[in-house]
Formats: sequence, C-alpha cells, structure tokens
Amino acid sequence: MSTLWVIALIIGALIVAGLAFYAGKLLWQLKVQKETIAKLKAEQADKLEKSRQERNGKLADSINLIAKAMKQKQCEYSEGCLRVWVLISQYSFDEEISLETTYPGVFEMYDEVKEMPTHDARKKYSKKEIFKMDTKRWRAEERLEAKILQDCDKLLNEFKALPGSENVVFQ
Repeated sequence: MSTLWVIALIIGALIVAGLAFYAGKLLWQLKVQKETIAKLKAEQADKLEKSRQERNGKLADSINLIAKAMKQKQCEYSEGCLRVWVLISQYSFDEEISLETTYPGVFEMYDEVKEMPTHDARKKYSKKEIFKMDTKRWRAEERLEAKILQDCDKLLNEFKALPGSENVVFQ
C-alpha cells in the first residue's frame, strides 16, 4: 500500500505541477495582453490628441484670419461674427470656458443676425423686407462695433495663425 501511496502522490504532484504551469502560462498571456491593450490605448490617445491639435490649429488660423479682416474693416462685422462663432464653437479648448462672456461682442452680433437669411434664402423676401433686415443688421454693427473690436483683439491674442499664413494680405 505504501508504494500505491507514493505513486498517487507522484501523480498528484504531477497534476498539480501541470495545472500550476498552465495557470502561470495563462497569467503570462494575460499580462502580455494587458500591456498590448495599454500600448494601443496610448497610441490611440496620442493619435487623437494630434488630430485635435491639428484641427484646432486650422480653426485657430481661420479665426485669426477673420478677426484680422474685421479689424481692418475688410469683412462686415455681422458676417465675421457669424463665421467666427461657428468656428469657435467647434474649437476644442483645454479648459471649459463660457464663450458668451469671453467674447460678448461677437456673441451679441451673432445672436442678432443668426436668424437672418443669407444668399439664396434672401431672394425669397421682398426688397423692402431685405432692406429692413439690412438696416437692423447695420444698426447692430454700429452699436456693437467697440465690443466687437475688443473681441477681435482677444481673438488675435488667443488664436494664432499657422506658420506661413500670418502674413496674409487682404485686398
């Protein structure tokens, strides 16, 4: 009987050793898998951040260009504010900010004209109605000019032009 016990112990030890080896192998595979997933997540995050910075750079360049044009009176304030507001709303800031309070002049002008028709949509209205809307827009531009110009300075400081586009000349 003692030989039977020794054989049983040896077989039991071999089974335990085999299971331990298999468990170790599974743990090693799990570790490798976690490292691979972490590496892929880091690469994805880097790629996403690079994409965000590239997009922000293009948006900042456009915002800068429009702000310069408004400051130099090459672009009507209403059109510039509409365009800037759409672009700035798509910009991905590092910290959350209130655009309405940071750029009040641009926001007020945008809010004033956002419902007004443009391009082909204007053709649906009579000349009298178009003139009435234009008059309202012109008055808003006059009333908000100082605020808009202050906001243009802020925009030019906050949103820098891409290298090579800072010397664009308006004609």
